[in-house]
Amino acid sequence: MPLIACTCNVCTSSDSRDQRLRSSILIESDTTTVVVDSGPDFRQQMLREKVSKLDAIVFTHEHKDHIAGLDDVRAYNYILQQSMHVYCTNQVREALYREFHYAFSDKKYPGVPEIELHEIHASQGFAIGDIQLQPIEVIHYKLPVLGFRVKNFAYITDANYISEEEQEKLKNLDILVLNALRHEAHPSHFTLNEALQLIEKLQPKQAYLTHISHQLGTYESLSPQLPSHVQLAYDGLSFSI
Repeated sequence: MPLIACTCNVCTSSDSRDQRLRSSILIESDTTTVVVDSGPDFRQQMLREKVSKLDAIVFTHEHKDHIAGLDDVRAYNYILQQSMHVYCTNQVREALYREFHYAFSDKKYPGVPEIELHEIHASQGFAIGDIQLQPIEVIHYKLPVLGFRVKNFAYITDANYISEEEQEKLKNLDILVLNALRHEAHPSHFTLNEALQLIEKLQPKQAYLTHISHQLGTYESLSPQLPSHVQLAYDGLSFSI
């Protein structure tokens, strides 16, 4: 937000919390820095947060608003003098081959991104440096999408269904980030009520709502309506786990 050409009260809001880039998170430990999803705003986000070292990118799924910024890892290739490690499923890998074919060509043009792919599976945890990630498989309309749990934090975006089995991986959380697109029903995203019902069931100590559209309302108008342990996420929000 704002949505191109829209003049609603959300898209014209002067509150910085109503001005949102594509959904992504950065996870940083003492030695390792990982980004989950590199959407079209990846470059802008890395510049805003002054991320000078990036060890890996992990993808939730292959939609453009989550992968389109991958080309900009070439800056890290140059500065750090190493390939970018990318963790994804086979399905996402095939999309990367299509969208960024020039980066995987046998005969590469000078300066193309240098990417080293690592296959991940919904059923298997994996480590990047000292960061241990547990995948959680969710459904985005009919598309399998991965969320991730790190210690007692979990990140779920682009979902409208999570099986009981996968919900077990979301128990005993300190912090849950969950998508809530709008009030009205949507074929591939949780509504606000659906997200709140799932939060009530999972009982995290704190929950943040993300992947929000302008149809949900302004930060200021919606926040008082939420339970005390649920807040709207916003760009630049950070916390420790």
